Amino acid sequence: MAAPSGRVYTDYDRRYQARPENIRKRVARNKARRMAIKKHGKAKLKNKDVHHRDGNATNNSKGNLQIISRSKNRSIK
Repeated sequence: MAAPSGRVYTDYDRRYQARPENIRKRVARNKARRMAIKKHGKAKLKNKDVHHRDGNATNNSKGNLQIISRSKNRSIK
């Protein structure tokens, strides 16, 4: 079954994404992005990611979020 993006997810992928801990992380990441849009506006976040400075996706405290480029955020290991 293909997602709207065209990606074909395996049964393992669907089960993994449905785990409660992964749902909590996804919800927290979405909330962080909504908070950044509310504060800075949608245009400022175009082609950008919301970075968690401490690496914890569930920590959306005030000083922990930062707007950086997608390539820089996704290269951090």
